[in-house]
Amino acid sequence: MTSTDFFSALVSIVSDLPQEMPAEHRYKRLLDALQQSFPCDAACILRLDGHILEPLAIAGLSDDTMGRHFVVEEHPRLANLLHSREPVRFPSDSELPDPYDGLVETSDHLLHVHDCMGASLYIDNQPWGVLTLDATLPGTFDKIDPIEFRAFISLTEATIKATHRIEALEARVIKEQQVAQSLVEGHRKNEIMGNSPTIKRLKNEIKTVAQSYLTVLILGETGVGKELVARQLQTQSSRGGQPLVYINCAALPEGIAESELFGHVKGAFSGATTNRSGKFELADDGTLFLDEIGELSLTIQAKLLRALQSGEIQRVGSDRHIEVDVRIIAATNRDLKEEVAKGRFRADLYHRLSVYPIYVPPLRERGNDILLLAGHLLEINQRRFGVKGLRLAPDAKQMLLHYNWPGNVRELEHLLSRASLKAIMDQGRDSRTIIIKPQYLDIDGQSMPEKSNVSITTPQPSMIPDRSITLKNAVDQFQQELIADRIQTHDGNLAAVARDLDINRSNLYRLLKRLSL
Repeated sequence: MTSTDFFSALVSIVSDLPQEMPAEHRYKRLLDALQQSFPCDAACILRLDGHILEPLAIAGLSDDTMGRHFVVEEHPRLANLLHSREPVRFPSDSELPDPYDGLVETSDHLLHVHDCMGASLYIDNQPWGVLTLDATLPGTFDKIDPIEFRAFISLTEATIKATHRIEALEARVIKEQQVAQSLVEGHRKNEIMGNSPTIKRLKNEIKTVAQSYLTVLILGETGVGKELVARQLQTQSSRGGQPLVYINCAALPEGIAESELFGHVKGAFSGATTNRSGKFELADDGTLFLDEIGELSLTIQAKLLRALQSGEIQRVGSDRHIEVDVRIIAATNRDLKEEVAKGRFRADLYHRLSVYPIYVPPLRERGNDILLLAGHLLEINQRRFGVKGLRLAPDAKQMLLHYNWPGNVRELEHLLSRASLKAIMDQGRDSRTIIIKPQYLDIDGQSMPEKSNVSITTPQPSMIPDRSITLKNAVDQFQQELIADRIQTHDGNLAAVARDLDINRSNLYRLLKRLSL
């Protein structure tokens, strides 16, 4: 080795530092420079992980070396290197076993007699790993200048440290990009997408009423995006920087509904071990979104009306009145006028809530917005499933446009998620373009008219159970199938299921338990 070789190797290492390259490539380049400076048959950079040394880059060793983990206490030569802050050279006739016996490509036998040396690598005064050199010919390392070797080790440590910092910066950039992407997606998620006349009219209504103080009642079928409208109303209002507190009235058991809305004090009832704020207090100076408002019982409706009229709430178990400044947005898929006529919803509360009603159109009335939404949802699926190029076949687009969409946007989202998975399984995750074909959509023949004139007057033969079944078992079977069908129809909304079946909600819960649904 000459000084020219050594300095040439150093220049190549330094010139690599600002270059963008994977860590394993950078370490391999280090070993190339090492072999240029200090001729050897094999070299290896190993990183310490607990009590194991793991190869990160090799030169002159068999490929399977990269898959090996060297337990430090089982390899005394590696242990000696790791525990010394100075380079170590082992005698050519050392009886210590070599970790690379049988792994050096230029040797077909165990390395009982050879040259072996190396050094520990420290980063920020902490042991990071070791660098090893091996030669099959004894005396190969006799002429190595210890000063030059120490200099190379120092530069190796500097390269490793720089690599760590580059990786940390890259990870930080990736994280910031992910955060930025999530913010963009969050913004997009709250956007109402579409250019159809009905959606343009909806956007104009939202823009008009958002800045007012008026209470808004959002009307529309299940799955049309009523919560999205509520978020837009809050975002565009003067309260946009304040909280939007959401509560699903359909999921409120009557026994705890008052506590959830208005809070409670310690000792108000069994289990009330601390004071607790209700949704009204949490939404103070902000907006309270009462989703599925039509599912509240008449008792809770009366207490809600009192809070809306007075602007005050009273925690359960307390005599103290608390003033709250809350804008109310409510939503329902029920016809509240009809509910009022049937005595299931208070007329005075209805008039309080419907100061400004907003109708959200169903998906079937939105024309080509269906394809716009489909494209947006497929982009989400691409990121979710880690693929590229999810595309709709032309005939699949036509199927989407002609389907009736009883479940609206929510149904479109679920349908495209299933179709994407089927297409990925069929065409492969690595395909540049994955085509969603009609057979993946599962809606062939399911385009439905808005109303059906078909009436069943007599049971079909297939509906009659086996003659050996008992009446009780036949009834149970029919109830299971009927309730399961209604649960699927109403997307798991048990209040809607109970109403559809015209039974009390508590009776429905008992049936679910008895039928193991």
